[in-house]
Amino acid sequence: MSTNLPEFVPPGTMEVLFSKEQIAERVRALGKEISEEYAGQAIVLIGVLKGAAIFLADLARSIEVDNTFDFVAVSSYGRARVSSGAVKLIKDIDNPIEGKHVILVEDILDTGLTLSYLRGLMLQHKPASLKIATCLDKPERRLVPIEADYVCFKIPNSFVIGYGMDYAERYRGVEDIRIMPENPPGH
Repeated sequence: MSTNLPEFVPPGTMEVLFSKEQIAERVRALGKEISEEYAGQAIVLIGVLKGAAIFLADLARSIEVDNTFDFVAVSSYGRARVSSGAVKLIKDIDNPIEGKHVILVEDILDTGLTLSYLRGLMLQHKPASLKIATCLDKPERRLVPIEADYVCFKIPNSFVIGYGMDYAERYRGVEDIRIMPENPPGH
């Protein structure tokens, strides 16, 4: 039976870029920074599905000010590793954000195409403020000028999996962030 999926590479064989302990420490620090910046205010975290779900959950728990969250879903990838360059909205936010302080939460800021598109879309909703939080920032790959306000880690131009990030929908549940081999078996 052919599934057209590349052969599964055991995550334990991949190089750990950031351990679950390092990730937890940085997310807590980011949560503290956001809590101090928004002291006495409420914020809405908007996660970009599916990759940012785990980061958003951990970040929301580490923020000590009133916060709620919502999700958007977009599609920008053709094959498993290659962005098509076109961003398409699949799911919009469920609740109004007009007049609210909003933080767009993404797993990885790469080319910037997705976040640039989403920032424009969110600004149409007239939030009181709009900032961007990303777990990983890969500035070498940027195609459009956009920066995150909150970043856990800057990384080199490597393909990573784990902590919500996937390869062909696999590996999202890996607790560490690991580097996917350049040429995985079966690819």
